[in-house]
Amino acid sequence: ENEKVAVVPNSIEIYGNYPNPFNPSTKIKFAIPETGDVNITIYNTVGEEVKNIHLMNRNAGELDYSFNASSLSSGVYFYKISLNNSTSGKSYISNVGKMILLK
Repeated sequence: ENEKVAVVPNSIEIYGNYPNPFNPSTKIKFAIPETGDVNITIYNTVGEEVKNIHLMNRNAGELDYSFNASSLSSGVYFYKISLNNSTSGKSYISNVGKMILLK
């Protein structure tokens, strides 16, 4: 009755980050459709890449990543998640998420 059901989407799903606004860290929640290598790329408001996080060999389903932004200044940031499965040759790119860092 109270079983947890694993959710495996057809594409990368972003569930947002919490807390938002945050200082200095936030948890980015997302789900991936296949096992593979995940990249989380953080951009500033002018589109410059400020951080690229590599998560190797993650299983399909819901995941989260604790992002520490203590080295960044206050402001609005965007993140995009991509997945590469070298076995199947498939790649996925997510929509963009928005987060606010307040120091």
